[in-house]
Amino acid sequence: MKLLVATIFLSFTLVGSGQAPPAFRFQIDTLHEGIPQPMHLEYGPDGKIYFIEIAGKLQRFNLKSKSLTTLGKIVITNDQENGLIGMALDPDFLSNQWIYLYHSPVDFKGQILSRFTITEDKLDHASRIDILKVDEQRNQCCHHGGTIRFGRDGNLFISTGDNTSPFASNGFSPIDERKGREPFDAQKSSGNTNDLRGKILRIKVKPDGTYEIPKGNLFPEGMKKTRPEIYAMGFRNPWRFSIDPVTNWLYVGDVGPDSGKDDPNRGPRGHDILYQIRKAGNFGWPYVRAKKAYHDFDFATNKSGDAFDPKGPLNKSPNNTGLEKLPPVSDPLVYYPHAKVDQFSQLHSGGRTSCGGPVFHFKPEFKNTGGFPQYFDKAALHFDWQRPSLNWVRLDDQGNFSKLEPFTDAVKIGQGKDSPGQPMKIRRPADMIFGPDGALYILDYGETWGVNKDARLLRISYRWGELPPVAKASASPSASSAPLKVTLSAKGSFSPEKKTLSYKWTLLPSDTELGSGETLTATIAEPGNHFARLTITDPDGGKASLEIPLTVGNAPPVVEAVHPTEGSLFKPGQKIPYQFKVTDAEEGSSETTPDNFSSRTLVTARWIGRDGKNIASNPGLALMKQSDCFNCHAIDQKLIGPSLMEIAERYRGQKGAQLTATERVIKGSAGVWSELPMLPHPQHSMDEAHLMVSWIFSLDPKKPLTAMKRGLSGEITAPNNPNIGSCVIEATFTDFGKAPANPLTTFKTVSLLHHRIEAESGTLVGGTTLAAQSEASNGTSVNRIEPGRQVILPEFTAHGLSKVTVRATSGNDGGGTIEFRHGAKDGPLLATVKVSHTGGIKNYQTFSGTFKATEKSGPIHLVFTHPRRGRLMFLDWVQFD
Repeated sequence: MKLLVATIFLSFTLVGSGQAPPAFRFQIDTLHEGIPQPMHLEYGPDGKIYFIEIAGKLQRFNLKSKSLTTLGKIVITNDQENGLIGMALDPDFLSNQWIYLYHSPVDFKGQILSRFTITEDKLDHASRIDILKVDEQRNQCCHHGGTIRFGRDGNLFISTGDNTSPFASNGFSPIDERKGREPFDAQKSSGNTNDLRGKILRIKVKPDGTYEIPKGNLFPEGMKKTRPEIYAMGFRNPWRFSIDPVTNWLYVGDVGPDSGKDDPNRGPRGHDILYQIRKAGNFGWPYVRAKKAYHDFDFATNKSGDAFDPKGPLNKSPNNTGLEKLPPVSDPLVYYPHAKVDQFSQLHSGGRTSCGGPVFHFKPEFKNTGGFPQYFDKAALHFDWQRPSLNWVRLDDQGNFSKLEPFTDAVKIGQGKDSPGQPMKIRRPADMIFGPDGALYILDYGETWGVNKDARLLRISYRWGELPPVAKASASPSASSAPLKVTLSAKGSFSPEKKTLSYKWTLLPSDTELGSGETLTATIAEPGNHFARLTITDPDGGKASLEIPLTVGNAPPVVEAVHPTEGSLFKPGQKIPYQFKVTDAEEGSSETTPDNFSSRTLVTARWIGRDGKNIASNPGLALMKQSDCFNCHAIDQKLIGPSLMEIAERYRGQKGAQLTATERVIKGSAGVWSELPMLPHPQHSMDEAHLMVSWIFSLDPKKPLTAMKRGLSGEITAPNNPNIGSCVIEATFTDFGKAPANPLTTFKTVSLLHHRIEAESGTLVGGTTLAAQSEASNGTSVNRIEPGRQVILPEFTAHGLSKVTVRATSGNDGGGTIEFRHGAKDGPLLATVKVSHTGGIKNYQTFSGTFKATEKSGPIHLVFTHPRRGRLMFLDWVQFD
């Protein structure tokens, strides 16, 4: 045993030496988005990601096909933070398909650990075996813990919360011993050696669904007034913990109470904690927090007693069914209050939900799988669900705390919208694991406490070796009558390793050297179709190239929208008339010869959900519009390349044609349709290219083009879909070209907004924030609305309007006035809407006012006013008529 311990300690030497890896080497991929309240994830031995949602769903994500499968759903209650809160795969999952779920049944007051079998990609409810039950009270909220994980020895660890209300102890220790106040006394649970709540449990599950007690738990089997399942006690809400797969040590995040400052008569202010647990022990709650003892307190007289003894606290509560004298209290690894403290300054300040993250162990094969580098070997991750904090916990050669180190500058932790040019935000990390590939997989809970459309599954990997430069190129103009005077720019090209780059420009197909430099002006006299190739090179020979098409002898057409105008409003079911005009240098104007232009004008409508995603739009077509496909191809007319309809006709019914075409999209091709090559598109994955080719192959001249109309004018009917938030009408025109110059296509888009605008889609100013609220129409409202604060609505055209309506709610002392001002907080007043008390914050009502239309463009500022200070209302939406 001494030899084993020495080996473990030696494994911590030489940790984190050298310079931290640069941010550019980390790659962040969103694997799946739109996960309602994700809780736990695990990387299965079958190479798939399993995760759960608190509402009861078990999901599986296939990393190869990028597909999500719902394996099943169990019936739970979601009241008081209950739900499906824990999940673990059996160590022999590949052979037995057993999965363990920790859940809150409707018909049992507490949590149950159950085992299920997955059969033919479905959760087999008939296979359910209930292994362990944790009784709780449900008269008051909350704290259930909920992490379950297997250790390296096959033992199952389960975290449970104190099941005690935090709302009647002023943020200090909840030890109310008065009769009938049991839900407010954590001595019944966390401080009770004969109760499973407020603990880390450790059991060995047997094949028949029973369990045995491993050696080394806190209390031996048969000891009076104790539960042998207890491995560690004295926790408040150990919501998230991880296990080091090498040492088998636990890293437990325990969420603390809310008091903002120490009280000499009560005890320490609230702290969240990260514990390192090497062996069974007592970790203090509700008697000790952050190495400081609480005082005994009589809630009937409001008088304080002596401080509890950390060497052996006494539990004299009438609600205690266990031992009176408790084991000595073990110290925390990391502990931090609401405020920023010097000792752990890396953790900043703010709300607290401490989480114990995984420990990274380097393997040489990670260089081939995108795994993290050796620099992070044997470091543990600590993260916080509420505040912007994700850090490595560095340990010394004895495994003790050394320092905190930032995760990487490649990501930021925190709520709010992503900013252009800034690292991607992880809003609320709920769980994270290292996969067998050495990459980090994260469940991001999303923006708010409730259901979030931006909740997602992320993968963070590491890019090894020499990284080639990345080429970006543009041409202005890229087409004109002869000669073409073009400015070529390589702006945006970069070396990830910040190496100096050289630039070379070549004209194809003549292979004429145009010159060098990041920016180059050239004149191309010969009519026809050309390509400008940019080649960038770093000093070590790393290269990248990019080709952009140039057309000489044919100026691109100009498409303009007559109506609707940019930012117009629409209503569901409304017919939206549109009119476009086209001018072409070689062919004239649609105003003089409309018949020559109408049949070549293609108009499409793209409906966008309030979550920013396309509704009922073919994903392949959407990807093609985001790429450069329509620079060289039209749907039913030959441009530089064949028409998409021609491609569909040639390969219709041919076995293997779709796969071949998909590979050509990515790798490029030459000589298939003409001598001109099709450029490679390595930026697209095989799945994306497959979607694009699938849409092309679906084209049929005998079938109408869905959601597409030909003509310069017409009508489009807005769907009666409450989830639609905006619309983009797009007109596409392709000219005839002027030989030898190919035809050119030009797009014109007009963006429209739903006349009912969700308040949360605006810009929040002065302290207003988002709140998850099931009574709100989209599940989210704006709150913390106080006098002087604002919501700035997305810019729209405000002419022709006469009425504005808001949906809002307010409490007893709430209400107030909303001023609608144009262009600025103190801009012209367009409307005033008074919101009165609605009988409670869940009772939404509508309030209206007269709106003064304006022809001027600009944002609309909602300014909240009231003679008094304080919270005024929750705002759901604003509607203009």
